[in-house]
Amino acid sequence: MNIHEHQAKEILKEFGAPVSSGIVIFSLDEISKKISKLKGKEFVLKAQIHAGGRGKAGGVKLIKNIADLEREAKLMMGKTLITHQTGPEGKKVKRLYIEEASDISKEFYLSCLIDRETSKIAFISSTEGGMDIEKVANETPDKITTNKIDLKLEGPNEKEIEKIISIYKLNTKQKKVASKLVKSLYEILVKKDASLIEINPLIITKPGELICLDAKMNFDDNAIFRRPEILELRDLNEEEPAEVEASKYDLAYIKLNGSIGCMVNGAGLAMATMDIIKIYGKEPANFLDVGGGASKEKVSAAFKLILADKNVKGILINIFGGIMRCDVLAQGVVDAAREINLSIPLVVRLAGTNFKEGKDILDKSNLKILSASDLNDAAKKIVEAVK
Repeated sequence: MNIHEHQAKEILKEFGAPVSSGIVIFSLDEISKKISKLKGKEFVLKAQIHAGGRGKAGGVKLIKNIADLEREAKLMMGKTLITHQTGPEGKKVKRLYIEEASDISKEFYLSCLIDRETSKIAFISSTEGGMDIEKVANETPDKITTNKIDLKLEGPNEKEIEKIISIYKLNTKQKKVASKLVKSLYEILVKKDASLIEINPLIITKPGELICLDAKMNFDDNAIFRRPEILELRDLNEEEPAEVEASKYDLAYIKLNGSIGCMVNGAGLAMATMDIIKIYGKEPANFLDVGGGASKEKVSAAFKLILADKNVKGILINIFGGIMRCDVLAQGVVDAAREINLSIPLVVRLAGTNFKEGKDILDKSNLKILSASDLNDAAKKIVEAVK
């Protein structure tokens, strides 16, 4: 789960990290009510969307006075920003963050994340702040350092912290602030079940202060049940509507850009199904794992979810019955297809528990459903049917 910059900065403040003062507004008339909370004479106006690259898309503006602030806010609120992370459809701006402008001397990069390969906490530091870290890694990898530390209650020790921040070449006062910041990021990651915290840029102002100028946080969906205070920060406007709908039925669904809708039980089988569709020359429209013990209602919801995507020209259902019985799947598909009046090709491959009963249900439905003997046969048939 992602959150907005202004929310991430509130969490940083809570844990003692250095953040400049700012206000969030959801409507333009809030500017006059809240701006008095800021002491600076110059401001930075930032569109709040779940995507990077806002500055290049016109979503970050340096403002010299209140009159300019009100004018630029009016232009930015409701604007659709298109960045390299939003896709061509972009994201509509529904909230703005206004913070006191900082006089920047240097820009750094700092992030903290879970390294699943080593089961450690990784800190990534770079002197190239304000840029895409992937670009820095490709073009100037010597300007990045990665330090992995063991998960422990007391957090990173002084020696580990020194390795993390040494690339910045800070003075004694700045080192103390940076050391506290590293401890804060570690504490947030552990106590809030975050999977990624990114400060980009981490700046030094001309007076020599260290400040988190931008912040991004991602949280582990599987731990949200024990973090209600984080769940409250969820902005459904920033999420794919189909994925929000899928979450209501506990379906693992990710929308893609292809034309073949997929319904599979098991993540590994779903990936294999997507791969073989590509081998036969088409692209999957989604990743959808209905899980091992799906009910008829859950299967029906999954089927409707696929059909709600206008790009879908055909559907491939690939089920290996274990805990989930093939006859339950078949009945859910038949019910949904009749309710929606299915008009696109549907190929079903069933194997495992009650697959014969499931096939009988499909055969007797009088619906135009193509049966497949195996995954290879299923992919071939749905691609041919769509063509």
